[in-house]
Amino acid sequence: MHALWMLLAAFFFASMGVCIKAASPYFTPGEMVFYRGVIGVLMMAWLARRQGLSLKTEYPGMHAWRSLIGVTSLVAWFYAIAHLPLATAMTLNYMSSVWIAVFLLGAALWTWRPSSESPRPPIQASLLGTIIVGFAGVVLLLRPNINQDQAFAGMLGLMSGMAAAFAYMQVVALSRIGEPETRTVFYFAIGSGVAGAGTMVVTGVSPWAGWHTLWLIPIGVLASIAQLCLTKAYARAMTSRETLVVANLQYSGIIFGAIFGMLFFGDAMGFSGWLGMFLIIASGITATVLRARGAPDVPSEDH
Repeated sequence: MHALWMLLAAFFFASMGVCIKAASPYFTPGEMVFYRGVIGVLMMAWLARRQGLSLKTEYPGMHAWRSLIGVTSLVAWFYAIAHLPLATAMTLNYMSSVWIAVFLLGAALWTWRPSSESPRPPIQASLLGTIIVGFAGVVLLLRPNINQDQAFAGMLGLMSGMAAAFAYMQVVALSRIGEPETRTVFYFAIGSGVAGAGTMVVTGVSPWAGWHTLWLIPIGVLASIAQLCLTKAYARAMTSRETLVVANLQYSGIIFGAIFGMLFFGDAMGFSGWLGMFLIIASGITATVLRARGAPDVPSEDH
């Protein structure tokens, strides 16, 4: 059942991406994050009431950290979706597993103290190769877009994936200490609403967009459903192997994004773009497998 929850999450996230891209000519990323958060708060409060679940938490600090990194990823991703092909923005956001491999490699180098007993840090050649392949895929994926002055959006897309790596780690940490999925998503929605409101104070509010304003509703609804499915997927994965399956199935969102991009926006990528996407997916899956072998259920430490 954990696998189905992740497939549903990937589908709903990709569907949300369609709505974000459709609304982006009329609203800023901050505005979309705000309305996404408000709708999410209302939906999760209603769901918690139906479940008879208290929204009071004993871990406000963990929720605050999850909201901070999650909103950072969200704003960067929304901007990337608005300025890049949908499949490209989805792929960059799903770089989280490769970023975790980078963190592991960086930690090994940081803690290394040269000595006769330890002439070099314990770096896995396979892990290093995975990182190189992943970022080679990024270069291939972004090369056509960089020529179209979309480099900034590409860098924000990369940043969204890096922040998502931390956010996913915190989601699993919260599930391991017994926080219900509804409560976790509720507090993230609050963080999104607060951050979006703060952005709107600085950047202002866009003019009334008529019927295009209706795009804001499915953004919030689909985001809340997708986040709930994602949280349930990791919470239901009780073993290292199940967590590995869930983590790898998240890449189905790239496939959904590519299909939606071609159907709704006429997105087209050349051979290098498709090759880059394939390399990123392959490196992400490989990094997840290597991480699972290297340490029993690494995400459970802080995920």
